[in-house]
Amino acid sequence: MEEPTLTTPFETLLRRSQKRTASVFMGTSLGSEGDEKSAKLRLSVRIRDEFQDSKALPAALLAQQQGPVGPARPKAITAGTTTPSNNLIQDVVLRNAPTQEAPPSTLRNPNSTLSQALIRRKEQREVKPDYHPPWKLVRVISGHLGWVRSVAVEPGNKWFATGAGDRVVKIWDLASGELKLSLTGHISTVRGLAVSPRHPYLFSCGEDKMVKCWDLESNKVIRHYHGHLSGVYALSLHPTLDILVTSGRDASARVWDMRTKAMIHVLGGHTGTIADVKCQESDPQVITASMDSTIRLWDLAAGKSLAHLTHHKKSVRSLAVHPTEFSFASGSAGGNNIKKWKCPEGIFVHNFSGHDAIINTLSVNADGVLFSGGDNGTLTFWDYKTGVPFQHAEDVPQPGSLQAESGVFCSIFDHTGTRLITGGADKTIKIYAEQTK
Repeated sequence: MEEPTLTTPFETLLRRSQKRTASVFMGTSLGSEGDEKSAKLRLSVRIRDEFQDSKALPAALLAQQQGPVGPARPKAITAGTTTPSNNLIQDVVLRNAPTQEAPPSTLRNPNSTLSQALIRRKEQREVKPDYHPPWKLVRVISGHLGWVRSVAVEPGNKWFATGAGDRVVKIWDLASGELKLSLTGHISTVRGLAVSPRHPYLFSCGEDKMVKCWDLESNKVIRHYHGHLSGVYALSLHPTLDILVTSGRDASARVWDMRTKAMIHVLGGHTGTIADVKCQESDPQVITASMDSTIRLWDLAAGKSLAHLTHHKKSVRSLAVHPTEFSFASGSAGGNNIKKWKCPEGIFVHNFSGHDAIINTLSVNADGVLFSGGDNGTLTFWDYKTGVPFQHAEDVPQPGSLQAESGVFCSIFDHTGTRLITGGADKTIKIYAEQTK
C-alpha cells in the first residue's frame, strides 16, 4: 500500500484559493448556480470599470438593469449615478432578474422627463430679441464737396458737425438741417470730430497730421496738438477727464492733456493703422481698433496694454461703445465681421452675422439698436443684445453721383437715440428716424 502524501499548510491554502477562484469565476464547483453568479459578477465589474464616470449607460446595459420594482428590491442605478453599491454581487443578482426589456424607442421619447428638462434648459439659453421699430430715411443734406468722413453731435442735441474730404468742418442744425457755420483750417481730409461735453470746444483731426481745438464762442482754433507722424484718423474725448486720445497711420494712439497740449502717453503696440479709438469712464478707459486685425484695451494710468484681442481675421475699422451697458462692438471685413465684447477683460460675447461687407462705421444707442454701415452702401440694424438683424437697407446715391459712391463712412445716434446721422461717399448727410407709429 502507498503511504498517504503529506501536504504542507501552504499547499493547502493554495489549493483552497484556487478552488475558490474557480468556483467564483469558472463555476466548476457550483454548477449552474456558480455560472449565474460569475456572469452577474463579470457584468457588474464591467459596468463599474467602463461606465462609472459616465452619466448615462448604453441602452442594452440600462435595459438589463431595469426590472419590476418590488417592496424588497433595492433601488436600481439611474442615469447620473457614479457610486457602485457596497454589496455588488447581491445588487447585480437582484437587478438582473428576468424582466421584459424596454424598447429603445422609449429612450428617445420627447415626453420623457429628461427630454422635457433638456428642452427647458435650451429655452433658458436662447434669449429672444427685443422688438425695435423700423428706421426710415427722413432727410438728405447736401453741402460738402467731398466724401463725408466724420460726424459728431453736441451735448445739447441741437446741432451736429461733419468733416469731409473738402477740408471743411460744417455745423448743421439738427432739427431743420440748415447750415449754421463752416470752419476752415485743415489742409486735407477731416477724419475725426468730437464735441466736449464740459467745454465750448470742438476737436478735429485729419490726414494733414493736425489735431485742432476750436473755440465755439469765437469759432477759431485755439490749440494745436503736434506729435503724430502721419495722418490722424480718429479721436475721442474722455467722458470725465480733460484728456484727448488720437490715433492714426503711424500705428500709435497718443494721449493729450486737453489744456496744456502736453503728450501724456504714446500707446504703442499695434503694427498697422489705428482706424478707430474710443474712451470710456471705466477700465479699459481706452480701446483701439487697428488694421493689423487686432483690438487693444489700454490702462490709461500706466499707458500699457491690458488685453490684445485677435479674433478678427481682417482689418478692424470701427468701434461702438454702448452708452449704458459695459460692453462694445467692433467691425471689420469678411465673415463674422461684427463682434460684441464684454468689458473690462474684453471677453468675446457673440458675432453679428449677416452683413457681408467692409464695415466702416458702427453706432449703438441706449435702446439696444446697433447700426452698421458698409463700404458697398448696405445698412443693417441689429438687436444689440442678441445679435439678430431686424432691418436691412441700402444707401441710395444721390442724383449726380456714381453708383460706386454709395459707401457709408461715418454714423452717430443723437442723444435721444431716435435719430441716426450718416455720412457717405455721395457727399451727402442722411438722417434716419425711428418709425414709432
